[in-house]
Amino acid sequence: MKIFGIDPGSERTGYGCVDTDGSRHQMITSGAIRTRASASFPEKLLTIHTGLAALLGECQPDCVAIENLFTSVNARSALKLAHARGVAMLAAVQSGLPVFEYTPAEVKLAVVGHGRAEKHQVQHMVKLILGLATLPMPFDASDALAVAICHSHSMAPAGIALPATSTSRAATSWRHYRPEGL
Repeated sequence: MKIFGIDPGSERTGYGCVDTDGSRHQMITSGAIRTRASASFPEKLLTIHTGLAALLGECQPDCVAIENLFTSVNARSALKLAHARGVAMLAAVQSGLPVFEYTPAEVKLAVVGHGRAEKHQVQHMVKLILGLATLPMPFDASDALAVAICHSHSMAPAGIALPATSTSRAATSWRHYRPEGL
């Protein structure tokens, strides 16, 4: 299964595509779509959309995993990030791909084992998990690869059926666990 991960941003949007069988992962591509500093915000959004649409066409993934918004003190920054996420989601949906969202803490927990891991820790674990010779650069690219790896870890192993609802995911803590039939 090919999973395309996205770490949205208005200045740089990280991307990474991983091919996985559920236990072994191989990087297909990664990088960052950079926008011109002098470009207007709508032009930046167009650059992100066009770049992601082209990459999705090249990689032909089975799904897209995207990092979800986190709370921010700066409302203006949060709004710009939300716009970039929206454009990224639009590119995925236009390509006919299902979209899955993960919080930064979920991604860090899945890749590093600690929900408050630092960027360099995520970067090093992505390198180890994918068996890369060098660290994936920039941080936006390693974060996008981490999102894709996170999604692969949330999938059921082969032969085990997931619940029928498309929006449900496994319980994230024992407080949310409910056995079937109860």
